[in-house]
Amino acid sequence: MQNSEAMALSAALLAVAGGLTHRINEGVLARGFEGVRPAHGFAFARLAPDGATVTDLAVHLGVTKQAASQLVDELVRKGYAERRPHPEDARARLVVLTERGWGCTRAAEEAAAEAVREWGELLGDREMRSLGRQLLRIAPDGPVRPAW
Repeated sequence: MQNSEAMALSAALLAVAGGLTHRINEGVLARGFEGVRPAHGFAFARLAPDGATVTDLAVHLGVTKQAASQLVDELVRKGYAERRPHPEDARARLVVLTERGWGCTRAAEEAAAEAVREWGELLGDREMRSLGRQLLRIAPDGPVRPAW
């Protein structure tokens, strides 16, 4: 593959990822979840299903503990998450989604499904299954991190 072809493929993948992130966020907002942005969704992905410490969240997002703590403060203030005593570490606090946070997560899943359904209409079932398999083959292991 030529450098120019690699750049074109890279640009296409980034455009699709950016478009999907935008569609999910717009879908969440349209479903009545105010004050959320894509960074919150990346945090929600780590907090579900069993919660996480601020340190866990910082590692997942690739940010400092201070930045993760500020994000958690914001999620708590907006009613999407709460801090609880950690069941295994008396010095730590566990950050978990509230019912509002779970509702927002379900709204994001619905918005993502709508966007992907449109891809299926364009590509067809066979190509969609193939695309899914191919992306899973090349996707890096580990957390999905937002582009800051």
